[in-house]
Amino acid sequence: MKHVKKVSKRARVITGTSLAAAIALGGFGAYSASAADSAQSAAPAVAAANVKGNTTTTTTHLTIDAASKAAQAALDAAEKEGQRVSVAVVDRNGNTILTLRGDGAGPQSYEAAEKKAFTAVSWNAPTSELVKRLENAPTLKDIPGTLFLGGGAPVTAKNAPIAGIGVAGAPSGDLDEKFAQAGVAALNG
Repeated sequence: MKHVKKVSKRARVITGTSLAAAIALGGFGAYSASAADSAQSAAPAVAAANVKGNTTTTTTHLTIDAASKAAQAALDAAEKEGQRVSVAVVDRNGNTILTLRGDGAGPQSYEAAEKKAFTAVSWNAPTSELVKRLENAPTLKDIPGTLFLGGGAPVTAKNAPIAGIGVAGAPSGDLDEKFAQAGVAALNG
């Protein structure tokens, strides 16, 4: 004979309620999934549009190899003269491509090199020339990300700026700029 355990009315109500809730939630989930599928199939597909006419431009950028060559040439020129510098190369948009911090370069030189490179490419002029412009437009120095000290040189292609090289850490901006120009020259050679 089997032994059947009697379950209290309370336990039967709780079990029944739980089962009903589970079935209801399952049905709700199925309904929600069905509604989501219907909404997705009803939504129109967004087609990629090809623009026509003169709505785009093409720009020239340095390759990473060219940027590396220029930065290393600038660093080598500084090391030949016993200077401890950092070198930065930025693209046409002022974004840093790479930065080299020479052995023994000061902690401030890293950021200063980037800012000098950014300044040179932004105005397509050596930063030593831009320092002179501050006499007539002193608020230029307030533009974020710029540094109006010698040491930045623009890189151009077809007379348009495509990059900037910045050097910082030598005792004078003239030396920094001389090393930056060595980087530019390496790209022309």
